[in-house]
Amino acid sequence: MNSLHVRFDELNNDAGLRSSWHPKPMDGLWALLLTGGAAVLLLLFSKSFGYWQYLILGCWYVALLISGLYWRPLQIMTYVVLAFSMVAVWLYSIGQTPDNNWLMRYVLQGDAAAMWMSGFLLLATIGYEIYLFTCKSSVAAASTALTWLGVVMGFIALGVRWRETYIGHPSWGHIPVGNLWEVMLLFCASTSLFYLFYESRYKAKALGAFVMPLVGVAALFFLWITFAQHMDKIEPLIPALQSFWMKLHVPMMFIAYANFTIASLVGFAYILDGVSQKRGGGLALILPGKQVMDDIMYSAITFGFLLFTISTILGAAWAAQAWGGFWSWDPKETWSLIVWLNYAGYLHARTVKGWRGTNMAWWSFLSLWVVSFCFLGVNLFLSGLHSYGKL
Repeated sequence: MNSLHVRFDELNNDAGLRSSWHPKPMDGLWALLLTGGAAVLLLLFSKSFGYWQYLILGCWYVALLISGLYWRPLQIMTYVVLAFSMVAVWLYSIGQTPDNNWLMRYVLQGDAAAMWMSGFLLLATIGYEIYLFTCKSSVAAASTALTWLGVVMGFIALGVRWRETYIGHPSWGHIPVGNLWEVMLLFCASTSLFYLFYESRYKAKALGAFVMPLVGVAALFFLWITFAQHMDKIEPLIPALQSFWMKLHVPMMFIAYANFTIASLVGFAYILDGVSQKRGGGLALILPGKQVMDDIMYSAITFGFLLFTISTILGAAWAAQAWGGFWSWDPKETWSLIVWLNYAGYLHARTVKGWRGTNMAWWSFLSLWVVSFCFLGVNLFLSGLHSYGKL
């Protein structure tokens, strides 16, 4: 059994390291369409752009370009999301509404697409758990496909929701990250997307049985705040949120949260892998090797930490504009500092001290509770300048 597990480690390490990049025709199309899209936005809106608007557009352009070239499935997903989102926008522009158009009512309305996302992600969660016990490749493939469908519907929901914030109340229009409903939608879609990236890069489908259950719980919470709390209603932003900073600070923060979450749950899988090996269980045979899981934890935390750091700096600049000071020891700011120090310690221990193994997996796993409280707990249970998501 140990020899089989070692061989599985080797296969997964080889798969994770085979990442040499060669250009393909679709890459040229990707660069051309992104450049054309950026040019159209500049043509339409440059007269109202300030310095920071150019920076925001440039950051998103570079990030999407590099990400799509590095991971080509992102290109296809983006085309699909844009196509369906633009159909919804066009339908709204010609006077169609969910009341008189069945496609919008059941699929392309922001709320409807979000419900589809939740359903697909819950089914994917069940599928990955079945795969963990059956090891059937067909179940794994179906689970991955369901996750992709959930991601696509989630980002369609975000795109259409952005347009819907302008309907009836043009002054209310905003990027859909202004309340708990919208950020939970973003969290579910982005965490699933980044999980698919790590699954594809490291050929580690079994990790879906550990990552996707938390996404499933988030989807259930999202459904609860939709139907029980009615938080899907579009409302005007409070003055402090009416800022261009939101287009950078909040999405970057939630991409960091997504990667921290994945790293935490991979750490849990690493711990159970060690227990399984000691007891001669079968779990160790289906999970990727410890080196692979260690690499995923490190990669996810490094990327998340980078974005979290940049987002925190941008948040401080936003706070100075909105409240007159860069730092006020607000509960959200305090817990953000705790999260930053926690992961700074993790990266220092790994890169400088050379720590590896189960202890680092425990560190990664237990960090989930710190991140979760910073993300949800502060908003729900503590009062402060950032308390926009109370139930």
